[in-house]
Amino acid sequence: MDVYVIGMAAHDPADRIVDKRLEEMVFDTARAALDDAGVARDELDHVTIAACDELDGRSISSMLMAAPAGAYLKDEMKVTDSGLTGLCLAAMRAGSGIFHLGLISSWNKSSIAPVEEVMKSRCDPFFVGPIGLNMAVADGLFAQSVADAYGITEDDVSRAVIEGYRRAHRNPRGMQRQVPPDYEIANSPHLAAPLRKGHQAPITDGAVSMVLASGEWVAEHPQCQPLARIAGIGWRNESYSLNQERLAGLEGFRNTVDDALNMAGLLDASELDVFELDSQTGYHELAFKAALGDDVPEFVSPSGGAFAQNPYFCTGMTNAVEAILQVNGLAGPVQVQGAQIAAAHGSHGFAQQGNVAVVFEGV
Repeated sequence: MDVYVIGMAAHDPADRIVDKRLEEMVFDTARAALDDAGVARDELDHVTIAACDELDGRSISSMLMAAPAGAYLKDEMKVTDSGLTGLCLAAMRAGSGIFHLGLISSWNKSSIAPVEEVMKSRCDPFFVGPIGLNMAVADGLFAQSVADAYGITEDDVSRAVIEGYRRAHRNPRGMQRQVPPDYEIANSPHLAAPLRKGHQAPITDGAVSMVLASGEWVAEHPQCQPLARIAGIGWRNESYSLNQERLAGLEGFRNTVDDALNMAGLLDASELDVFELDSQTGYHELAFKAALGDDVPEFVSPSGGAFAQNPYFCTGMTNAVEAILQVNGLAGPVQVQGAQIAAAHGSHGFAQQGNVAVVFEGV
């Protein structure tokens, strides 16, 4: 794709951001991304919003959030699947030849509307709703399925969680939580067997904004120094079903990654220098790696991924920020030396029904 990221910003994460309204948090992040790009809001010709009404605790939240997200009197579109889905839409608009300079804004202040309560409202009301299906139960079914399919043990998961926290603790852009001892994870309560509370990445508040430009716009503005080229994008949605075939097959994840890699001209994931995965639990990272087989890159989620920060709806966008920092050599203590190609992954829906991947190339 002839589309470039020319500026970005991520709000400081917190378990609960209490000193700002949601509108202020989003405005500050969008403003910082524009400043990073060195462009004025008046220069934008389109804005993409990636947000969820229920998680925002507001009906038709874009009516209130469009202005602070930078979309006042601008051509605006909204995506409600996930933040990284919004980035794909914004990239396609910038690559269409119709639009040339755009802003993508995504956020999640999950402390306003707890994720589990929102997920309960998305259940089928006649069949799965009455049994109390929520995100934890769906992830428990996923954990059980992938454990059986790939021989993942609870000890394997505990080690993956500890390693995730270790990487995350080094990341100055994350929460830098203390690494939990093995016994604390092993003795944490079951949420939906075999999934334990200690296996989950804690959910945080956060926001991400990026400025995207077409190759034509970049060529006409030689003073602009792009951060990365968007080399490939891909997304797939799987069946709503939570059967063994869907959960353990990970077909949507595999196809999503393949689509993004093919567009980027890469043979397989092993050609990536860094792959930032959206792993909401220790089971997820192990399952995603198993699904990639022999093509697993050497460096997977060096940032700590969701264990560093996890603004659920836009965690994929946070992964994109980390991937772009890697190809610019600006990731700090978690930098992978010589990284030139990095990918970000995001997911959404019950047991990762939807997957998104974006490949970034250093400029």
